Amino acid sequence: MYTPPHFRIEDRAEQFALIRARPFGLLVTNGPGGLMANPVPFHLDEEKGVLRAHLARANPQWREADGSREALVVFQDVDAYVTPGWYATKRENGKVVPTWNYSAVHIYGALRAVDDRDWLRALVGELTDHHEASRNAPWKVEDAPSDYIDVMLRGIVGIEVEITRMEGKAKLSQNRSESDRAGVIAGLRGDGGETELRMAAQVEAARVEGATKS
Repeated sequence: MYTPPHFRIEDRAEQFALIRARPFGLLVTNGPGGLMANPVPFHLDEEKGVLRAHLARANPQWREADGSREALVVFQDVDAYVTPGWYATKRENGKVVPTWNYSAVHIYGALRAVDDRDWLRALVGELTDHHEASRNAPWKVEDAPSDYIDVMLRGIVGIEVEITRMEGKAKLSQNRSESDRAGVIAGLRGDGGETELRMAAQVEAARVEGATKS
């Protein structure tokens, strides 16, 4: 991933935090069948440095997961269009163009398939418990009939990515002047959408962090 120094996320904890917040990743492989990509919800095991997920047994991508090839998993946070009209520089000299703000983490590692019922049952439980935790009445795998769960498990295959390297990028207007960044924050807040408000908060956080470091 092209990552200029001022956009680079080098802290591993910060990279992991993005994955925990946005665990729906894009699994990309390049095997005998050519390039293949599938969006998949992942479970991150920070202690062991692995990503775990499952694919439909009918999905051919898992058959390329023999541990001999490197896979890429892309995680992305919110993104937002940035109009040049928000920049103070536009009023000063007009030398501005549109851009896009976003944050992403790329994970690389060997991909292996896991066709084991107990392993899959544990993974499904972990994924379910994580995503149901905030609900008033969390659903648990045990709520469904066990024979039904067994049928569902036979229809999936586990995958595991052993993380060998990570790249993180947060493009949050760090390359703009203080007045331009203030204009971006105000503009995003003025648009008022949920995505724009979240991006405004991220640009503000990056601005504060930059001021602290300078």
